[in-house]
Amino acid sequence: MTQQGVRWTADQVLALAPDAPSRKAGSKLGVAGPWSEAGSTGEGAVWGLCKGSGSKPYQTIVDIADVAGPAYKCSCPSRKFPCKHALGLLLVWAGSDGTVPDGGEPPAWAEEWLAARRKRADGKQSPPATPSAPADPEAARRRAEKRAERITAGTTELEQRLSDLLRGGTASAEQMGYGLWEETAARMVDAQAPGLAARVRELGAVPSSGPGWPVRLLEECALLHLLDQGWLHRDRLPDGLAATVRSRVGLPAQAEGPPVRDHWVVLAQYDTADSRLTTRRIWLYGTESGRTALLLSYGAAGRAPALALP
Repeated sequence: MTQQGVRWTADQVLALAPDAPSRKAGSKLGVAGPWSEAGSTGEGAVWGLCKGSGSKPYQTIVDIADVAGPAYKCSCPSRKFPCKHALGLLLVWAGSDGTVPDGGEPPAWAEEWLAARRKRADGKQSPPATPSAPADPEAARRRAEKRAERITAGTTELEQRLSDLLRGGTASAEQMGYGLWEETAARMVDAQAPGLAARVRELGAVPSSGPGWPVRLLEECALLHLLDQGWLHRDRLPDGLAATVRSRVGLPAQAEGPPVRDHWVVLAQYDTADSRLTTRRIWLYGTESGRTALLLSYGAAGRAPALALP
């Protein structure tokens, strides 16, 4: 975060983008043309109206003052956080060309959202510190077993759904719409397998990804089937591969070994979001060790994770 009153650079703004298409789309909106009634306050709020394809402009507002990371709200239907309109608004604001003046009063629709955020922040109180109870290894083991049982039930159900899809032909996925995938992802969340849920949601976007989507859908289904089978037969896998499978389905992994110091190059960054959480994945490559690493960070729904690398 920059200090309040100090405008960001374009690179800082684009580092918030969840993926490359969002960066490209946001850059196109980072000019004065589509924006009207834009403004900002010294407290870190930036807002504006962006002309879209419909009759009503999109109402976009960003709160950059939150110590946990920027928060966004836009009336567009995008599921990405931040959406291209929020990125475009911040780029225009960063440009300091007068399109987004300082010291303005937020319009009613923006003030309502900001006031609700302030009210929630004021209502949060830290619970009193209490001595932590000693860990119960037996209780932890039982919880782990119950979760493993739920994940096994979820992977079995997912295998059946993949079989039904392939039996009916991948072409039918285009007519099914996104609702089927969202419902399946919700079932994986119920099974406490967030990794599977994320991959299922990504399947829902494949039919609208352009020419050649049936091949891509088949490839993704094959990878998901491989992960399912890896979980169902994890006892037969080598320890390292079994640990990878557990991590991919969504079980937390414990850090092992000493820290690795290196010059790390950022290979890629990708954000996924659902109704409760935004997950950011940053892939790194160590120039001296030749190792790869994956950094995970999380933010509340509608808020990008604080961790962003150039």
